[in-house]
Amino acid sequence: MESKLEKEVRFLKAYAFVATLVCAVFLLSAFTLQNRKQKFEEIDVERLNIVEKDGQLRFVFTNEARMPEARAAGKDVPGRGKTHGIFFYNDDGDEAGGLVFHSEKKADGEYAAYGGLTIDQYQQDQVVALQYADQNGQRRAGLLVWDRPTISLPEQIERLNAARKMKDGPEKEAALKALRGPARVYVGRSRDDGASAVQLYDAEGKVRLRMEVSAAGVPKLEFLDMSGKVIQTLPDASGATKK
Repeated sequence: MESKLEKEVRFLKAYAFVATLVCAVFLLSAFTLQNRKQKFEEIDVERLNIVEKDGQLRFVFTNEARMPEARAAGKDVPGRGKTHGIFFYNDDGDEAGGLVFHSEKKADGEYAAYGGLTIDQYQQDQVVALQYADQNGQRRAGLLVWDRPTISLPEQIERLNAARKMKDGPEKEAALKALRGPARVYVGRSRDDGASAVQLYDAEGKVRLRMEVSAAGVPKLEFLDMSGKVIQTLPDASGATKK
């Protein structure tokens, strides 16, 4: 006849078997659900990271509070202003561009607004941007292109900080000029007078050619020297086009 102890041992074995089976089914269901395509009508999230199967970061969709620091040459670059949007990353894990927006309204009615799609140079800052900027109604919107140094952005910032500590004079200005990333092309709406404009800059970031159509519909082409002085205008002051 079966003893009480034997009955309890048999019950525990059966209980353990059933518990193990239930856990296995639960885990299998969890993994199955994890790998299935999900559909949502609406989802609220503060930040969404899109990664490869190996965890490589590709895109970050984020609000302002959870915005990542800029990253170049494997290092975080602090100092990004307030913004939110989408940030893109390359195979090195460095930022490769972004789609960002920001607006700020003050109590006195003044405001500032910004939006832009940017593409970054490898290990550097943005070199191409479609950009909108508005400061209390003074708006600029267009395509911008910059030159950037061949050194990485973190190294550029270190050298700029060192140059700013130099004694004021020609050497300091030369050092700063060599490290800045000047604008080279602008195509869009002018902030000052609302004209449509094309501006071409030299390697030092100085405007050398300006083509525009004013808000009143008057076209003009200007050639400038290195000091910013207009040396030729088409049409000329008399309204005639020089040949």
